[in-house]
Amino acid sequence: MTEQLARSLVRVDARIADAMRSLEDSLSQIVLVVDDQDRLRGTLTDGDIRRALLAGKSLDSPVAPHVNEDCFTVPEDAGRADVLELMQARQIAQVPVISRERRVVGLHLLHELVTVIERPNWAVVMAGGKGTRLGDLTETIPKPMLPVAGRPILERIVLHLVGSGIRRIYLSVNYKADMIEEHFGDGHRFGCTIMYLREREPLGTGGSLALLPTGDARPAYPVLVMNGDLVTQASVGRIIDYHELGDHALTMAVRKYLQQIPFGCVDVDGDELVSFAEKPNATRLINAGIYVMDPDCLDFVHTPEPTSMPDVVQRVQASGRTVRVFEIDDDWIDVGRPEQLDQARRGE
Repeated sequence: MTEQLARSLVRVDARIADAMRSLEDSLSQIVLVVDDQDRLRGTLTDGDIRRALLAGKSLDSPVAPHVNEDCFTVPEDAGRADVLELMQARQIAQVPVISRERRVVGLHLLHELVTVIERPNWAVVMAGGKGTRLGDLTETIPKPMLPVAGRPILERIVLHLVGSGIRRIYLSVNYKADMIEEHFGDGHRFGCTIMYLREREPLGTGGSLALLPTGDARPAYPVLVMNGDLVTQASVGRIIDYHELGDHALTMAVRKYLQQIPFGCVDVDGDELVSFAEKPNATRLINAGIYVMDPDCLDFVHTPEPTSMPDVVQRVQASGRTVRVFEIDDDWIDVGRPEQLDQARRGE
């Protein structure tokens, strides 16, 4: 818990004077009233306190009767863009973040959400794929434009990037590119500049990097590259920061993947049984489809030809340069098959 958040908390048995002191110390313009386990009981604003005093209450009066128990909250896995949208729609400036046990774990402030520190990094989103594994779903619409919770997957990505401070975004397009370009335009409506890398033929997840500006116009800072079919709240800011603080050329985001082996597994020493496990779980790190690369890594994609990002990674490694991984533990779904799309739409 941050010091600022701690200053915003008062116990349910506190006095009005304690709440006023919290308002002054925290500068968040809201008091979060909690029990002795830091579970949220409600909120108090400056207006609530003034109304109590005008009604004849003293500074020593308890805050409990004046607490707004029906306050608006968000879970800790709520995305920044979604929270901002909800706060603007409800015209509220503060939203407590609570865990499943209703413990206070954070506090969103509107002025902090709308004043994101701008990053100089470019982002490239690969949105040219046909999505053949999704069958009929992509006959009339490109995979990145399939809706999840009322919003196209690609729009969710763009808003997430903007919410992370990235203002220059390249969309690599091919299949039904006109639908994507018509929806996003120049990006002004989404608070960024959007440009398009137009593939004459499908170039995979890495080939279109050759279409980025070259020479003096090439990027001066590490470039974020990500697949256009991801539903994730992974902190791209943290991945970029990790990359920029290191001495490596490319960072690949990875995530734990748990898979149950549908058979009993045995360990042996020769022909002697050592151990036996019935349908054990196996955990591996998988490629999350998000990368940060130094600008000179673009030299490993010489011409616009079909190339995958794993190919690019291997070329960087073969050159003797270091590639490191950054493990993410945020929500992450690669919408490549119908069951994964259903999972994303159910919010699992």
